[in-house]
Amino acid sequence: MFNKETEYALRGLVYVQVQNLKGLKPGIVEISQEIDAPLFFTGKIMQRLVKHGFLMSLKGKNGGFFFDEKKDDLPIRKVIQAIEGEKTYSGCGFGLKHCDELHPCPLHEQYAPIRNSINDLIINNTVQSLARDFQGGGDILPSRLKS
Repeated sequence: MFNKETEYALRGLVYVQVQNLKGLKPGIVEISQEIDAPLFFTGKIMQRLVKHGFLMSLKGKNGGFFFDEKKDDLPIRKVIQAIEGEKTYSGCGFGLKHCDELHPCPLHEQYAPIRNSINDLIINNTVQSLARDFQGGGDILPSRLKS
């Protein structure tokens, strides 16, 4: 549903949050291995997430990636928007630039409820809620990430 960069970003953020809940700050090599993503690509994605203010990072012996505990939970919608823009949850299912209730595309009636459900999903779930679900035994990420 999302592009690879978004998938890796979401998996990376959830992994970092799970590790942060354990008092750990994972590094880029660990993150890329655990989310099953190419190292170089993961590095670029994580840098981008830091630049957007979603994460913080420290270099050195006690370094790694971590969330600022003083910030509100991060809705996954913000991550998707930062990487893909708003097309995913506001665009036309047929790909038209001008599609609305008054000028619907052939898919409008069927696609609008799906788009609205996706919008609800990405607004109402946060990286932190996914990490909490994961810690509670959910299967959000590959099983090796549960350790």
